Amino acid sequence: MARTSAQRLKGFRDFLPEAMALRRHVMGTFEQVFQRYGFLPWETPSLELAETFDGKTGQEAQTLMYRFTDRGDREVGLRYDLTVPLARVIGMHPDLPMPFKRYHIAPVWRYERPQRGRFREFWQCDVDTVGSSEPSADAEILAVVSECLDAVGFSEYRIVLNNRKTLSALARFSGASPEQAVDVYRSIDKLGKIGVEGVREEMLGRGLPPEAANRVLELISIQGESSEILDALEKYLTDDPEGVTGVREMRSVLDLLPCFAVDSSRRVVVDPSLARGLDYYTGIVFETEVDEPKVGSVTGGGRYDELVGSFAGRSLPTVGTALGLERILEVIAELHLIDAPNAGADVLVTVFDENSVAFSLQLAGDLRRAGVRTEVYLGPPGNLRRQLGHADKLHIPLTLLAGPDERARDEVTLRDMASGEQRSIPRQEVARQVLAALHSSEGMPV
Repeated sequence: MARTSAQRLKGFRDFLPEAMALRRHVMGTFEQVFQRYGFLPWETPSLELAETFDGKTGQEAQTLMYRFTDRGDREVGLRYDLTVPLARVIGMHPDLPMPFKRYHIAPVWRYERPQRGRFREFWQCDVDTVGSSEPSADAEILAVVSECLDAVGFSEYRIVLNNRKTLSALARFSGASPEQAVDVYRSIDKLGKIGVEGVREEMLGRGLPPEAANRVLELISIQGESSEILDALEKYLTDDPEGVTGVREMRSVLDLLPCFAVDSSRRVVVDPSLARGLDYYTGIVFETEVDEPKVGSVTGGGRYDELVGSFAGRSLPTVGTALGLERILEVIAELHLIDAPNAGADVLVTVFDENSVAFSLQLAGDLRRAGVRTEVYLGPPGNLRRQLGHADKLHIPLTLLAGPDERARDEVTLRDMASGEQRSIPRQEVARQVLAALHSSEGMPV
């Protein structure tokens, strides 16, 4: 048989059982947090009409979207994010109760240059509240982010907070024209990558006057505690009602966070330079940063009060966030925050010989009915050394062995693979003894 070349597309990955077990554990942990806050699950198609995304995600996003013409001569695209599909579904289901809270865990696709923490196919974990303009909705999303990261072992992280209204006022304060405001956002969004002088050169290169660039840098360089930064911003922007509104919205959210048991003084930092890249944000914006490893932001989101309404034909203020599963998993792996859970069976039932097949299958069935993840060795019967080696390679903690003499006594041998300890137990006690061994913190029960 001719051998086919085994390869995969750049930017896409395979996940073997151990990696997949960790991914599912983390997603399951997030899902439990989402449900505790009353968010409801849903799913949308991977493929959408391309026009669904047109004008919704900004020009850069449009260039990264996987688009093509299908056999029905329709322009379609793989979903770029989970937010625009949310808006489309809300628009198609006007009878949903408002406010409406949903979570969505699924892959998205972007044709960008693969690098650390950045892939062409990756998973997002989104939570959004539609139909509420209350600051408590914004604060709740930040609390969900904090609780999710705490639940998977993160200890050193900070949620960086800003407001698009304040950013707009900042651009006006600098003297930039309305047309130049977008250039200001895009330039300061690169501050972490190119530094202050790089941002200055970027703005000048986009046609912003030097005095305007200096004013922008003056505001985004304000330092201090969050309350001090907000005080300074409100003073600078005192003659701009929208800018002051943005500052006060941030104050309201910070004031509410202690009600969610979030230490805002330690966990949340106001940063006037945070812009977020997507054009649909209208209010509060936020990202979560970690110092080590350097993988970029691990969550990001904000308030977008116009996108959902553009599909629904009515005003529907919305706030939400995406937890970047890939980067979160990188941090977990590098800092050894979580051990990968056992991906497979808890028990391997060996097959002593050809005459033992039926007994082993029946024994496995009894264990499965008792709720034990059980595998029967499906290779050639006999050669117990090979079967125990199979269990060891798959990290199966317990094995059951039963030869003719044991079956005659209606017994089996239970073996702990880590210690090598083994002992005979009555056949009718197998399920109870196996469960006791699995739940014992000290290994084999006595």
